[in-house]
Amino acid sequence: MPIKMELNKNSGNGGKPVKIYTHDIEQTALTQLKNIAQLPFIHSHIAAMPDVHTGIGATVGSVIPTVAAIIPAAVGVDIGCGMMAVQLSLNSAQLPDGLAAMRSAIERAVPVGLAAHKTVAVRESACKRLQPQVEALFERHPQLLKMQKHPRQTWAKQVATLGSGNHFIEVCIDESKKVWVMLHSGSRGIGNSIGRYFIQLAKKDMQGHIHHLPDRDLAYFAEGNDHFADYVAAVEFAQEYARINREEMMKLVLRAIQPFLPGFVLQKEAINCHHNYVAREHHFDADVYVTRKGAINAEHGRLGIIPGSMGAKSYIVRGKGEAESFCSCSHGAGRTMSRTAAKMQFRREDLIAQTRGVECRKDAHVIDEIPAAYKDIDEVMTNQTDLVDIEHTLKQVLCVKG
Repeated sequence: MPIKMELNKNSGNGGKPVKIYTHDIEQTALTQLKNIAQLPFIHSHIAAMPDVHTGIGATVGSVIPTVAAIIPAAVGVDIGCGMMAVQLSLNSAQLPDGLAAMRSAIERAVPVGLAAHKTVAVRESACKRLQPQVEALFERHPQLLKMQKHPRQTWAKQVATLGSGNHFIEVCIDESKKVWVMLHSGSRGIGNSIGRYFIQLAKKDMQGHIHHLPDRDLAYFAEGNDHFADYVAAVEFAQEYARINREEMMKLVLRAIQPFLPGFVLQKEAINCHHNYVAREHHFDADVYVTRKGAINAEHGRLGIIPGSMGAKSYIVRGKGEAESFCSCSHGAGRTMSRTAAKMQFRREDLIAQTRGVECRKDAHVIDEIPAAYKDIDEVMTNQTDLVDIEHTLKQVLCVKG
């Protein structure tokens, strides 16, 4: 399917084009995209995915290629946030009739929200792998130690924890009745501290020039700046932490559900992909930094995960390597309303109706995650048929929310 919409084409305003894979986009998101396109180091164009919506700092669902510069607020504070999924050697008929006990077991095994593990015992090897990088980070940037309570303990206790907001753990069934486990999380408190620290540092560095930017949240580090290399190293650490966090969490989930199921093994290779990160890549004859803020790598043949809301379908996809999207696709359904708006508009009865058939929390504290607060995932998928092929369609039967 061709590009749906293009901004700044032949406009003469000096901004780079913005190629958008949908018509379903609010004005505030369009303004954000236009602002980013004005920056002098944008390479070729900006791509906006079908789930695009207004974000903090930069538009969620945007792919931003930059030459010799990075915008910390575009990467955001949940650095390395992403998805992991595994297929089990089980079919849906082998699941227990009721899933409440299984959900409780997962919630006991994996801390959610602001909770963390009390010790690092079950994740000791992962913490040992990360320890040297964490200590080097704190030594280089002692200010990070002031941004969390007990930072030297917190980062380790948060390995294999879910967090809050739209993070989740799900048991799903695919089109062949195969069982999958899927989860969504990122770099937890330490990634948040890194993001906030460098966003403020970029604004401070640019304080004499920030008034020239279309939005002060677009403060950036240029290659050669004293803090550029520091930021790249910190981001790479946070992305690795996020990947390991998901791997260790998946181990705990699989261990928690084992008593409820016949013996199983993992089928195929696990998929573990970031959708909020920056990477060095080559596009349109240049080596660039690609910031994917709510987008996944969809290079040719690469497997990825596009989740819907807690009551909708999700998809395992294979990338087509579409150059115009910088080999990217959407990271999910994308919100249509803010959390505050969702809480004002919907009641618990609406949540119960929209999550019928799913074993999950149905209380007032998760109304902001109600399916109606998100775009139609099927429409999102229709708008990116030139970006990915669908390998599997998943429907959750159990969902643990952060």
